[in-house]
Amino acid sequence: MVLMCFSPDVTVFIHFVAMKNIVFSFSILAVCAASAHASTCAAKPPIERNLYLRGSFSAWDAADKMRFAWVCDRYELVASLKGEHRFKVADEGWKADTDFGAQPPDGSVVLPFDGSAKQMLAVGAPLAAKFDGTYRFVLRVADAKAAPQLSASTCPSATSVRLPKLYLRGTPNNWTVLDEFAFQYSCDAHYLNVKLTGAHSFKVADVDWKPTSSFGAPQAAGAGRVVSAQPVSLVKSDSPGGAQDMSYTFAGEHTLRLDVATSPPTLAIGPKSFADQTEKSVADPIALSLRFDSRNLAHRSPFGAVPAGTVVQFSIDAAAGANGIQSMHLVLDNRRLEGNQELLEYTQAARLPMRASAQGDGLQRFQLELPFPNLGVYGYWFEAEINGKKYAYQNNSDAVFWTREKGTGGLGEVTELSSADSVRRFRISVFDPAFTPPSWGADAVYYYIFPERFRNGNPANDPKVSRDKYQNHTVELHKRWNEAPFKPGSGDGSDSVFNNDFFGGDLQGIIDKLGYIKSTGANTLYLTPIFKAASNHKYDTADFMRVDPAFGKNSDFTRLTQAAKRHGIRVMVDTSLNHTGSDSPYFDRFGNHAGNHSGQGAFYKGKPNPASPYASWYSFDTTQTNPDKQYKGWVGIADLPELNKNSPAWREFAYRAPNSVTRTWLKRGASGWRMDVAPWVPDDFWREWRAVVKATDPQAMTISETWFDASKHVLGDMFDSTMNYVFRNTVLEFANGGNAAELYRNLEHLREAYPPQALHAMMNLLSGHDQARALHHLGWHDDKTTLQQIAKAKQRLLLATAFQFTYPGSPAVYYGDEVGVTGGDDPYNRATYPWADTGGKPDLALLKAFKNLSRLRQHQPVLRHGQLLAPVYADANTLVLARQMPASVKLKKGQATKALVVLHNGNDAKTLSFKPPGGFEAFGQSGAVTVQLAPLSHVVLFR
Repeated sequence: MVLMCFSPDVTVFIHFVAMKNIVFSFSILAVCAASAHASTCAAKPPIERNLYLRGSFSAWDAADKMRFAWVCDRYELVASLKGEHRFKVADEGWKADTDFGAQPPDGSVVLPFDGSAKQMLAVGAPLAAKFDGTYRFVLRVADAKAAPQLSASTCPSATSVRLPKLYLRGTPNNWTVLDEFAFQYSCDAHYLNVKLTGAHSFKVADVDWKPTSSFGAPQAAGAGRVVSAQPVSLVKSDSPGGAQDMSYTFAGEHTLRLDVATSPPTLAIGPKSFADQTEKSVADPIALSLRFDSRNLAHRSPFGAVPAGTVVQFSIDAAAGANGIQSMHLVLDNRRLEGNQELLEYTQAARLPMRASAQGDGLQRFQLELPFPNLGVYGYWFEAEINGKKYAYQNNSDAVFWTREKGTGGLGEVTELSSADSVRRFRISVFDPAFTPPSWGADAVYYYIFPERFRNGNPANDPKVSRDKYQNHTVELHKRWNEAPFKPGSGDGSDSVFNNDFFGGDLQGIIDKLGYIKSTGANTLYLTPIFKAASNHKYDTADFMRVDPAFGKNSDFTRLTQAAKRHGIRVMVDTSLNHTGSDSPYFDRFGNHAGNHSGQGAFYKGKPNPASPYASWYSFDTTQTNPDKQYKGWVGIADLPELNKNSPAWREFAYRAPNSVTRTWLKRGASGWRMDVAPWVPDDFWREWRAVVKATDPQAMTISETWFDASKHVLGDMFDSTMNYVFRNTVLEFANGGNAAELYRNLEHLREAYPPQALHAMMNLLSGHDQARALHHLGWHDDKTTLQQIAKAKQRLLLATAFQFTYPGSPAVYYGDEVGVTGGDDPYNRATYPWADTGGKPDLALLKAFKNLSRLRQHQPVLRHGQLLAPVYADANTLVLARQMPASVKLKKGQATKALVVLHNGNDAKTLSFKPPGGFEAFGQSGAVTVQLAPLSHVVLFR
């Protein structure tokens, strides 16, 4: 048993479970344990220099591995030492005010390892100790004038548990691998510092979700998902019942402590208390004078993504007379990114010396020109040798939403170089010079529909409880169109099965409402999958060649595309070429597919079927006895057996054959494809697939579902666009009152990383079927939300929509957002559209405001085609963005060549004055532009 200390307001649960001779415990707890945790933090003492443990073990040097890190209320260092040594605490230069030792004669004070503190003196004598292991040193300093106290404690022997690198994977990071959520082993456990707010679900897992190193809560009878403060036990993902999600409600900075060496292992969550020694600071004035800004044309030219064959100039500056710089190199790295960011690695392509020259502005400049002949995303950084020590000038530490790699570009920072593996690269995208997305992409306004919930145009094709099945279960049919979707276990009277409840929405309903859709300003429909499938979401495809009977017939799709064309509307379709449904004729796990398909499924009635014509589409492991383990479900979901994307037979069916899935639906009238879970499909698959799409219809749009930085997917050889979740999160956080200047760095990164033609074709969404709706995110949560809160949430939504309709790319309006539909995570984000003739109450005032924004975008081409410049102004609450039409574009009378977009998320009115950028002087008087801003408002100025 592990004894821990807990805050008095936390109820503690200890739970043990034995299985296969291994005993586990997994508890989510607020911790105040001895040396590692504290409930109250203090301000860091005003000591500007780094402090080190300096002694005979390091030849009395200030070794980087002996640097103390400040955390919460103390300095801390974990170090491995062996032998008898003398030592002191000091900075790099032995300055008198940061040189601490003991009072008695040299070496007579022995430091014990029991955690007891020794008083230190300025310019005191060395202490002594005999080391043989790993130790945690804690240095407490009350203020700059007070003598510090030093203590040490012995770390336990290294854990016998050998695990790969572990990550917190869950809702904070879209369940993917982000380096900022990686646990570090230090002294006695694995630690992770996070800064989160609100309730989050998660597991602990490695990069590959290996069963032996993926942990969660056990499946308790009727318990469902685990919530915070509940007794939770740790099990591996291959345990009976599997490992379930856990959740915790965060409130700022926390430290997670994961101990896998004890029996049982434990997890604790408490106030931030871990001293991360990987965070380094630099004191050398020459190193600190280094400066490179990837968006400054004096440092990197040309700007942003470049076509293959471009020669790029790099320059990095240092203070004039910086004679301590022995050398400066540009390091260029090839980047390899695969899957959902699970594999991310760099290998050095070149290390090139830079030439020095003196500048007249008090700078010394190092320069290099480098050609980029091949497509790809490359990393680069600068290696400087200064006064005998090596430094890396690297990307900044800004996080990009959903993206594993930190760094938003722009101004970087210097760090001591310990290993190239730890360097944060600047990145440069090199795209195909012939890359041209469809000409209509920048003009598109998507109306994004989940067909089952939009409109029931033909009740005769509704699912029938007595007839239809969902896998080996029955289906549920809602009695009222405007009631909430069912959620098993919520007490709403539904059964225990997810995704089997239906309202009756269909293609006829969309056809009937094309006039309404056109009136919103939308000119492109994006439909989530319409192909035959058992679920209500249809991503578990059962027949790629057939419209689901509950949606209509194939002829109804043709009627839809033809009717939409008459309204000036295109239709985009959606599918997954990564997986099918387990209840499909291709797989047929439940034996539901009679007739010509009988017995032909690759996993017919729960057994691998080598004779199946679809056998090569999947991969099987017949050594497993559990049917669930005999095939790979996408991200472990047994309902979605993953396809073998390298199977020639699958590729033939998916896109190569004249009557392939890809070609067939384009020929039936689709204007393009949105491809589900694109990162899980190999790049060479997408390259071949794109060629087929463009050969079938050169103006067909290709959109990937990629939540993170999609640079590698939009280089002209795979996709034209992506669902822009980085945009979504940035804009919603801004509209919700987040720091505007900090948040906008996400979008500046995209402006730099994406080819401009791709940036103008981005599918810029605010809501969707995989995330809570925008209004929910902005404050309208449930029936308990007050009218005042609802009104404020709608104000914030209009601000976000103004951002969306004035920014490069194609706005995507999720059905119902425009009339005030709200809803949390699945299934509530998939509620029905509130048609008035079904008893719904659409917000017509909100709809009018949406239409006005859409009309503004339509009437002013500068908002669709204008180049986006660097932000004109940014502070905590306000952004000013500039758009400028290319001089070659001819405009109609009254159409502007330039626009300034002012966005304000503050709750107070504001008078803003700012200097316009070059070429925009006509917007102001006496060199300044002044605008009056109401709370949560926007202003668009045209010239």
